[in-house]
Amino acid sequence: MESEIIASTNDPSFIKFLAIFMDEGGVFMWIILAIWILGVAISIERIKAMFSYDIDGESLMNMIKKNVLGNDVAKAIQDCSGTKSVLAHVMRNGLKRANQSKEQIQDIVEASLLEVAPKLERRMGYLSLIANVSTLLGLLGTIYGLIQSFAAVASADPSAKAQLLALGISKAMNTTAFGLISAISIMVIHSILTSKSEKIMAEVEEYSVKLVDLLGTKKQSVPVKDKEAA
Repeated sequence: MESEIIASTNDPSFIKFLAIFMDEGGVFMWIILAIWILGVAISIERIKAMFSYDIDGESLMNMIKKNVLGNDVAKAIQDCSGTKSVLAHVMRNGLKRANQSKEQIQDIVEASLLEVAPKLERRMGYLSLIANVSTLLGLLGTIYGLIQSFAAVASADPSAKAQLLALGISKAMNTTAFGLISAISIMVIHSILTSKSEKIMAEVEEYSVKLVDLLGTKKQSVPVKDKEAA
């Protein structure tokens, strides 16, 4: 199946069809193509970022819980280092205040949440904008093509008007088709990335609350004599 797809894309007739398709659509086709390429570039960057920001939250929390209960907060902090994960970043900031009050730990965790949220949302609005603009440019290109077609038909021979009009409309619809292809593909990617972002943020909020509770409970469970000795 893959060999058939590759063969079809390498087929000179397929390349010729694409060239004709783009040429017949006019200048709006190239504008849509440029916007689509920009959308794909942003999508690739966001996909890479989302995967680097994500981590197995349950496994990380289990490691942190094991080290905190074993009085080895330094090891827990180390487990959260060396990764771009936003969850690990929030947990590390909370662990660094493990010897402070529960309210202070909660404050730094909430501040860290506000810090990482923009990272997940960065450039996501551009994808939505590109999808909308692609659709509108496709429609604009079609309207422009129809105006040209009707203008050409007005001065044509009566017997050829129907054929010329049909051909003109067919060419004008190329921009709508290409605009929708661009918009649909970017919208699908935007939806996937949004779901991924929401999943990451939900985990960060869930496990940050668990960390505050863990550190607060751990401090309360320390015997008075141990506190005095400290």
